[in-house]
Amino acid sequence: MAQAACLLDKDQFSCSICLDLLKDPVTIHCGHSYCMGCINGCWDQDDHTGVYSCPQCRETFTPRPVLRKNTMFAEVVEKLKKTGLQAAPPAHCYAGPGDVACDACTGRKHKAIKSCLVCLASYCETHLQPHYESPAFKKHTLVKATGNLQENICSHHDEPLKIYCRTDQQCICYLCRIEDHRGHDTVSVATARTEKQKQLGATQSKFQQRIQKREKELQDLRQAVQSLKSSAQTAVEDSERIFTEMIRSIERRCSEVKELIRDQEKAEVSRAEGLLERLKQEIAELRRRDAELEQLSHTEDHIHFLQSSKSLCVPPGPGDLPSITVSPHVSFEAVRKCVSELKERLEDVCKGEMSKISRAGRAVCCFTEGETCPLCMEPFQKKQRLMCTHAICAACLERSVGRLGLQCPVCQQALRVLGDQPEGQMTHETVLSMYILIITYTIPDGIQTEAHPNPGKPFTGLHTQSCLPESPEGRRVLKLLQRAFEQKLIFTVAATHRAAGRVIYTDIPHDASGRECNQPGFLQRVKAVLRAKGIK
Repeated sequence: MAQAACLLDKDQFSCSICLDLLKDPVTIHCGHSYCMGCINGCWDQDDHTGVYSCPQCRETFTPRPVLRKNTMFAEVVEKLKKTGLQAAPPAHCYAGPGDVACDACTGRKHKAIKSCLVCLASYCETHLQPHYESPAFKKHTLVKATGNLQENICSHHDEPLKIYCRTDQQCICYLCRIEDHRGHDTVSVATARTEKQKQLGATQSKFQQRIQKREKELQDLRQAVQSLKSSAQTAVEDSERIFTEMIRSIERRCSEVKELIRDQEKAEVSRAEGLLERLKQEIAELRRRDAELEQLSHTEDHIHFLQSSKSLCVPPGPGDLPSITVSPHVSFEAVRKCVSELKERLEDVCKGEMSKISRAGRAVCCFTEGETCPLCMEPFQKKQRLMCTHAICAACLERSVGRLGLQCPVCQQALRVLGDQPEGQMTHETVLSMYILIITYTIPDGIQTEAHPNPGKPFTGLHTQSCLPESPEGRRVLKLLQRAFEQKLIFTVAATHRAAGRVIYTDIPHDASGRECNQPGFLQRVKAVLRAKGIK
């Protein structure tokens, strides 16, 4: 408390221009005090206008006031200096960028430590003391200092938001209740908070159950993944071992075939070499006889000629070689052909077995996602498809937009919802005499798709009109509706008892009569629904 009083005294006797203790203090007509040098310097800049103002309250004076030293302030300041309290508060006591400033401080503002939801103001430690000490403030609600207190003020009436409209699910002020929410189901914000707290408690309990379920599924999935990895590693090692054995077996068969070919080659070459030697000997013998016959043909002794020719003309005996036929293209083509056929059969077997292996691999494990919303983890209710391919319940998406803005709550990409509206046309015209914009929608008859209740069945189209006020805000909403139509969000196909289906409006508000569109709050409701779908 002593420290708070000290800070209060220094604040009261500080100049709001130089932020230091007053030097030659003067008090001007509006009651604010300054250093004489500071206020004179400030007013010297206004001499060319002839109008002088207080730097704090902006009250003006004409002509320039005559300044006189405030002797009482001067004495108090001198006492403060003598007691050693003239030092300014530490810099961390003052509000800086990102801090919430005290609304009660004048001059350089201190950091606020609490905000009052009744006063709708934030206070530093010094100015908060009345809320602790005075009975008049005992029922005020204090929260951690926040700069968003304006969110508790009605933007239309500048009144506190103390009522909750259950019908429109929004906070309103007393004037809103009388004007725009007459006849609606309303309660105090405290009662609504209690009700919502119970709902949130039930929702939180459901979330916790879901978390436990998902954590178990996560654990099971991790175990399955670990088992899958271990099994895959074992299969790889076994496959490598088996293929290595197959390769070695093929290499052995290859060696056997090569050895067989070489053995056959060796036998045939040996046989051929024997024939070659015998052929050489026969040729040598024939050449010898030919030479003797040549020599005999030249002899002049008739008796010698007749006696020798008898032995030389004897034909080759039975031991001589028979006639030999040699092929010029001797090869092992038959062997090569057999090996080639073996290769082809082996490749066919490998292809067939690889196909079986591939199918077996795909059947090892299959992890699939259920048809549940990733936010509420319940089956989809009014499923909304996003451009990023994620799907979310319509209500969950609306709550997500309120918390996170226009982004997918799963992947944080820019939000854009795609509907199942059939193909059609949207036009508009201005009726100046009635100050309204008339929108015309035309959806022809067609066949339902997979996104509709009865795929393949016909549906009945429509030709309808809707109205907006002819105003800048009405034209802005028209542009938003045009974007919604392009994203197929205005209409959908609803099932009928005959299962034929018909085109109807979605949850985006429209006014066919022309009376509701000019009512306060109508355009805001349209924009709120469009914003939840990513159109802003």
